[in-house]
Amino acid sequence: MKKTQNMIFISILVAQALVLYIVETMIPVPFITPGAKLGLANIITVVSLYSLSLADTFLVVILRIILSTLLVGSLSSFFFSLSGGILSLLVMFILKKFGKENVSIIGVSVMGSVFHNIGQILVASITVQNIRIIAYLPVLMIAGIGTGIFVGITSKFLLVHLKKLQFTKIN
Repeated sequence: MKKTQNMIFISILVAQALVLYIVETMIPVPFITPGAKLGLANIITVVSLYSLSLADTFLVVILRIILSTLLVGSLSSFFFSLSGGILSLLVMFILKKFGKENVSIIGVSVMGSVFHNIGQILVASITVQNIRIIAYLPVLMIAGIGTGIFVGITSKFLLVHLKKLQFTKIN
């Protein structure tokens, strides 16, 4: 029974992340930086990281990336999302695991956002075969810090209410 509940919870998280990603593609982003997004689907990644195992969270991220690419993406968006998503998840997991006393969920989210941008810049520099694209990183970092704070606050709020509903045990 527990395995079935876990599968259902993972499916719900993937569906929510997918919906948030699709909605985000419809929002005109008022950022000066091209390519910067709010990262709404990352709310679900953070919720998953604090609710499930690393393997289950990895599954949520990978399924969201594959499905979003199939629905509204392209091959290049797949590689950008994959690199950013995996690097972001690994950094957030390490911070959550080893920095429990020193790093809040908001800090974990901000670092996830920063490393998501780093992963995407690395893929961009490989794609265009020009390392100078890294000069764009400081601009993305500023946007990433702001969106990371928003994602962290939202995730913290959701986790409190999921715990009240007994949908999840907070790690």
